[in-house]
Amino acid sequence: MSLEALFGGRIKDLESAQKRLKQVAQELGLALSDRNMTYNSRLAQELGKWAEAHGKGDAFHAAVFRAYFVDCLNIGKIDELVKLAKSLGLPEQEARSVLEQRTHKEAVDNDWARSREMRVMVVPTFMIGDQAVEGAQSYEILEKLLSSCEVKK
Repeated sequence: MSLEALFGGRIKDLESAQKRLKQVAQELGLALSDRNMTYNSRLAQELGKWAEAHGKGDAFHAAVFRAYFVDCLNIGKIDELVKLAKSLGLPEQEARSVLEQRTHKEAVDNDWARSREMRVMVVPTFMIGDQAVEGAQSYEILEKLLSSCEVKK
């Protein structure tokens, strides 16, 4: 789906919003492309659970981030996800099987159910106890959350 269709007029100037986002990403040292499409990440989430079980969760999530936000790849396609898994040294055929058989569907369903139960509606959401900060936030805001929850440095 196009980003324009996704936001359905809720963002009046999508081009300016993307420009601001890209500027912030650049300031943070994150690569970000000028994408105009969004893709369903459900299968990527399921394969991510599998990659975590193989000790490659962080690497897989970083690879999916790059594929989606930098390379503009359709992370809803099995072949794209299998290529990502293979590039990390994960077994190609096993990755394909995990996706085709949906072996980690229930684990992701459980994650989604827990997020609804906890009333998480925004990504990212940072939670400590009963306190939460929603959306991308500055270091200072996150530090304030940690301090208010008496998290020691």
